[in-house]
Amino acid sequence: KKKKKRKTMATTNKSKKRKFVADGVFYAELNELLTRELAEDGYAGVEVRVTPMRTEIIIRATRTQSVLGEKGQRIRELTSVVQKRFGFQDGAVELYAERVANRGLCAQAQAESLKFKLLGGLAVRRACYGVVRFVMEASAKGVEVIVSGKLRGQRAKGMKFNDGYMIKSGNAGAEYTDTAVRHVMMRQGVLGVKVSIMLPHDPAGKIGPKRNLDDVVTILEPKESALPVPAAY
Repeated sequence: KKKKKRKTMATTNKSKKRKFVADGVFYAELNELLTRELAEDGYAGVEVRVTPMRTEIIIRATRTQSVLGEKGQRIRELTSVVQKRFGFQDGAVELYAERVANRGLCAQAQAESLKFKLLGGLAVRRACYGVVRFVMEASAKGVEVIVSGKLRGQRAKGMKFNDGYMIKSGNAGAEYTDTAVRHVMMRQGVLGVKVSIMLPHDPAGKIGPKRNLDDVVTILEPKESALPVPAAY
């Protein structure tokens, strides 16, 4: 007689761990595919939403029309590739394209733009200052662009361009800073590009975090109150 295997806490935890790892691997591979495929269309990230009926993949880009393609042909091709690669059933995965509201505040879009400027042969200094100015004009609090590698000659070095205000440490650094890294395959070698943007505070939560920075102190006006009448002795 076969003994029934008891389900222990360890086995349930293991399956949960595996699920999170599988989700992470799926997101990483999908992001890599879309970064390579949609680099010229201003790809700015992907969001995966799992519903009971199907999996929805929302592609954020600056040029949504070229992501969709003529009569939606390109997005159908991408859907088919994702479906075959990850073994989804027919109609179980759906791809959507969403336009980035403000590309000046999107680090991925700016890193991609800088990458194409450098590949086009523009001087590093000029390309970086162009990105810094564009980001600051888009009402960002601060920006930092780092380019490192063989910029001129055989010696590798790093260059840093920044403007405005930038918080890197703590929770504010994680919440307020948008960062993107790209590798530029130049003739003389690989250049590394890193763009960090300090987002502005937005109470609506559209262009920046809703929560205010911890060191912002709001002084409220004192309320008008009637002066107390001294008691008669």
